[in-house]
Amino acid sequence: MFNFVVTYLGFLKRIPLLPHIFDACFRVHTILFNKKRSEAMDIIESTVSSWNGISVTIHKYGGVQFNYKSKEIGHMHGNGMVDILLDRKTKKQLISKNMVKEHHVFKESG
Repeated sequence: MFNFVVTYLGFLKRIPLLPHIFDACFRVHTILFNKKRSEAMDIIESTVSSWNGISVTIHKYGGVQFNYKSKEIGHMHGNGMVDILLDRKTKKQLISKNMVKEHHVFKESG
C-alpha cells in the first residue's frame, strides 16, 4: 500500500498535514498488528538518538527524522521503512549483498 500511495498519490503530499496523518496511521497499524516491528522501531529511534551529535525531529512527510549537526542523515516511516543517506558505492555494495533495497521513490539516489 505504501508504494502504491507514493507512486500514484504522491501529489497529495503537498496538502498540509496529510502526509503526517497518513504516516501516523501506518504507525498505529504497526503498533497494533506488528508488535516486533514496532519494538524494533523504538529501539532504532532510542539508539540513534543517543549518538553524539544526533537530534530527532519530525520528517517533512511524517515519521521520525535523524539529523547530524542539523543535516538529515535518514528517516523512519511509520511502517518501519528506514531511508538512510549513503554514498552510491556503499549503496551498491549493500544492494549486491541483499542487505538493503533501492529507495522506494528515488532509485538513482545515494
